[in-house]
Amino acid sequence: MSRIAGTFAELKKNGRKALVTFITAGDPDLATTEELIPLMAQSGADVIELGVPFSDPMADGPTIQLSSERALAAGTTLSKILATVKSVRGRTQVPIVLMGYFNPIFSYGLERFAADAAAAGVDGVLLVDLPPEEAGEFKACADRHGIDVIFLLTPTSDETRIRTVATRARGFIYYVSVTGVTGVRSGIEASVANNVNIIKERSTVPVAVGFGIATPEQAGEVAATADGVVVGSAIVKLFEKHRGKELRGALATFVSSLKQAVDRG
Repeated sequence: MSRIAGTFAELKKNGRKALVTFITAGDPDLATTEELIPLMAQSGADVIELGVPFSDPMADGPTIQLSSERALAAGTTLSKILATVKSVRGRTQVPIVLMGYFNPIFSYGLERFAADAAAAGVDGVLLVDLPPEEAGEFKACADRHGIDVIFLLTPTSDETRIRTVATRARGFIYYVSVTGVTGVRSGIEASVANNVNIIKERSTVPVAVGFGIATPEQAGEVAATADGVVVGSAIVKLFEKHRGKELRGALATFVSSLKQAVDRG
């Protein structure tokens, strides 16, 4: 059982749900990323997604786009992100998922990436522009090295896509709660609970919901149905306002409040 699957299983056994937090690796620099991973885990994050900055992040809204630009300007690369994960593994065993786009991994080399990521301690990979029908070669490499490949489902996913993802996903299924790009929303779509239940009827893999979840109240609402809640843009916004000790304090406080709400949900 992978570290991700084990985390979801342990939470389920205790009647709890997972909080998945997202930050962009290298924003404002990789030293800060390495420091914040264990801080988020200590504050209540059950799984951490590290965004791999990319020059053309088509699925991301302005907040994460700007975060990627800051990370790229700081010299962040995929190989440096893997080195950061390897370094932080001495301090935390929280599951880590790399989230991003296929191009950087294709350029790195699929087999080489899977081997290096596994050696570094990466647990899963989510590539927003690699649908399951086109992921065969990459998934084969990831499977050989014990890395969970996480796929997306959206409000427009049909029955065929749901069943395809249900059979191929590992770790968890990421349900995108809204159509469009990432970013803070004012509320949770009424269809989310129903769509999550449909997916859960067809899959034994946990379902985590993300995109647009910005407040503890929204996180708690989603946790009432989903197995996990993903919060990204609302966390990344803290990086626009704070640095150093202030950032650490604001991040710890916000993650803790999200976890409390998820537990109540």
